[in-house]
Amino acid sequence: MTDDLFSPTELLAIKERIDRWLKSRINEDAVIKSADFDDTESRWYVRVTGEEKQHYMILVTLRQRTLQFETYVMPEPEENKEDFYRHFLMRNHKLNNLAFSIGQENAIYLSGELHNQWVSEISLDWMIGSIYATIELTFKPALRIGFASRFSE
Repeated sequence: MTDDLFSPTELLAIKERIDRWLKSRINEDAVIKSADFDDTESRWYVRVTGEEKQHYMILVTLRQRTLQFETYVMPEPEENKEDFYRHFLMRNHKLNNLAFSIGQENAIYLSGELHNQWVSEISLDWMIGSIYATIELTFKPALRIGFASRFSE
């Protein structure tokens, strides 16, 4: 395995690139509402407003080799668990550089990553846009499967 760790100087340049991009997005679009950076975790907390899922946070973490993205999608289902998990597994098949997973307390998360060499305005737009589109397409159908009795009349 080659040593593809990024130097502190290179990581700082990537951080500054991401900071500039986030500031421009907050000022220009209605999706990204805010972004706060945590120096201790090297992580941004990006607040997003959607239509199907009104508000959520995307954690964007800068590591030595990759920029990681993660968002909480929803809690463990109350019912129809097999169909609920099948819904997400079938969606995984159609995703590029993103995947649904089961995390703490059996909640559903969506995560992905980019190699640091590929971090650019275009790739950031693509990743955040992909997360947004995936949440928009999967959230309500999953609610209706995993929490069906809450939607019955």
